[in-house]
Amino acid sequence: MLEDATFWALVGLVLFFALIVYLKVPGMIGSGLDQRAQAIRDELEVARKLREEAEALLADYKRRAGEAEGEAAAIVEHAKREAEALTVEARRRMEEYVTSRTRLAEQKIAQAEQQAVQEVRALSADVAVAAAETLLAARVKGETAAGLVEKAIGDVKAKLN
Repeated sequence: MLEDATFWALVGLVLFFALIVYLKVPGMIGSGLDQRAQAIRDELEVARKLREEAEALLADYKRRAGEAEGEAAAIVEHAKREAEALTVEARRRMEEYVTSRTRLAEQKIAQAEQQAVQEVRALSADVAVAAAETLLAARVKGETAAGLVEKAIGDVKAKLN
């Protein structure tokens, strides 16, 4: 039996287990596993807290994004209303400008017509006076003729102007 290898393997195994128990290896393994389990629990708790914070931040960002979209829509609507108001104002000013320019052009045309009429009247008066002077000079001679011509010229000028 002392020569049997199985016996000595059994003795070595029993001594190995005795040494392990004597050195309290199972307790150390158990405490190591307990520490590892506690570390995992702590990491899971930290991960849960981080996840809750991330969800809160995500909800906050979604809320802010919704508010920003609402503000952007309000700004766009305000800009549209302002652009429409500016368009209406520009049209009104353009119409006023066209109206005033038309009125000014009409006034200039009326002045030009009046000036042309006055020039025609003056020219026709000068022609009539020259014609009357020529006719009277041909028909009447002497001092009487000169007095009549002067009187006729004065009368024609007064009536035509």
